[in-house]
Order: sequence, then C-alpha cells, then structure tokens
Amino acid sequence: MIVLMTDFGAEGPYAGQLMRVFHEQAAGEPVVTLFADAPVWNPMASAYLLPPYAKGFPAGTVFTCVVDPGVGAHIHAPVAVRCDARWFVGPDNGLFELVRRRARDVRNFRIAWRPPELSASFHGRDLYAPTAARLVRGNQEGLEPADALRFEDWPDDLAEVIYIDHYGNAMTGLRASHLDRRADLLVGTLRLRPAHAFAAVARGEAFWYGNSNGLVEIAVNQGRAADLLRIAIGDAVRPVPPA
Repeated sequence: MIVLMTDFGAEGPYAGQLMRVFHEQAAGEPVVTLFADAPVWNPMASAYLLPPYAKGFPAGTVFTCVVDPGVGAHIHAPVAVRCDARWFVGPDNGLFELVRRRARDVRNFRIAWRPPELSASFHGRDLYAPTAARLVRGNQEGLEPADALRFEDWPDDLAEVIYIDHYGNAMTGLRASHLDRRADLLVGTLRLRPAHAFAAVARGEAFWYGNSNGLVEIAVNQGRAADLLRIAIGDAVRPVPPA
C-alpha cells in the first residue's frame, strides 16, 4: 500500500492532487492517509512521529512523506530510503533521520529521474507521488544509490512537544519505554503526574501517559490539554525522576 504523511491539512486541493497521481499511476493499490496534519514546516518534529506510526505497516509499504518548507530551493535532495523492507519517499531534510537510525537494514537512493513537467513548488505531486507509485508496483527505475544526509546532532529522543491531535492531546518525541513510569513530567513550570489511562484521573485533570504508539503524551481527561495548559509544538518537556 501507499501511506501519506504530509503537513498539507485536510482541506484544500493538495492531498487530492497526490491521490489523483496514485489512482492514475498505481491503480488498484490502497492509499492510506496517516497524517494530513504533520507539524507544519517542521521536518524535525515529523521525524520523531514517523517511526512509531510507521512500524505497524507491512513490508512493501511505500510512505510518501512531504514536510518540505524548502521546496524549490534545491537544498535537500529528493530521496527514496528503504528501511527494513519499507520505502520512504520525500526530501532528505531530516524527515527520515529517525527511521534510518532505528532500522536494522537501510539503503539510501537519490531520485535521479525527473518528470517532463516539474513545478518549483509542488514536488509532492510531481516527483514524490509518481516515485511512490512506481515503487509500490516494484519499479525502482530512476533511483541511484547515494549517501544520506545525516542529522547526527539530533537526540535519539526529543524532549519537546511534536504534535497536537484532534482532541488537544500533546505528543512528545520521548519514547515511553525509556522513561520511568513513576516519574513526573515538567512542561514549563507545570508538573504533571503519570497515569496509565484517562479513566485513572478525575475529569479535567492533566497527566502524562504512554500512548498506544509508545510516545509520551500529555492529556487532560475529557479536556483539551493544548488549550487548557497552553501547550504548543516545540515546548520543552523534562522528566523528573521519582524521589
């Protein structure tokens, strides 16, 4: 299947234009929208979302990932990265740093082919979607092995808020498996206690928990944490070990 991760948003024509390419060039292949609201203009935050949400998809899945504030500037090469039998197609701007880092088998390719018409501002439609359509059909023509641009100064876990979901819950770039589940979490001057689920705290109470995909998430039981706690993407978080 083809999986989409973009910061295009659910409204407007952009995701629909990628869908048109998939239906024309990979007819019959299922297309799943994973994120239409990835952190806007923020490849780094998106990079920490990608591994936990990609891992449940089967071998052969092709992820088309477009979070590319520098499109048209030719700063970051268009790439196709094969990580543990899944493909990731998009700009080499750090978006794939964490999936590369956490994979056992990684192969990097530069997308060398170009379509007859390539717009300056919409490589998602003109280059990445056609490449994904080729790959899902088993066609690797136009790919050349290449060294990857690495972002080695990025931490393995990012102690920041990286995503706000529909309910106002705030995901962080921290893996819950790497934290003591008894620790509190500092967000600014706010100190949050852990809980295993929403029902474990009173209505309106804020807490942190390990979400269903393994990330540390800040929430309010039946409330919007982002609004009530004034949390935004990029806000720092800090675990406080139990006494």
